[in-house]
Amino acid sequence: MYFVYVLLSLKDKKFYIGFTYNVEKRLEQHNNGESKSTRPRRPFELVYYEGFKYKGDAINQELFYKSSQGRRMLKSRLKTVIERDKSTRGAGVANRNRL
Repeated sequence: MYFVYVLLSLKDKKFYIGFTYNVEKRLEQHNNGESKSTRPRRPFELVYYEGFKYKGDAINQELFYKSSQGRRMLKSRLKTVIERDKSTRGAGVANRNRL
């Protein structure tokens, strides 16, 4: 099984979208700094994931979520996460989650 996942950076309060075959291991890799693109934004929290039988379907969904239309859809699905996060956000961080 393959997964598309969304992580929330607890540092900058922005989302990261990716795909993998093992969500737990991939989250651990992100939090251990093994991903160059997310290393400066650690730590991360898993906030959403979807499972797919075929790798190609997962990749296509990841690409869709990275498009403007897909980001709008994800923002709608993750509204509760975004609202909860706004209420706990510290000073000095922008007032908007960015997908």
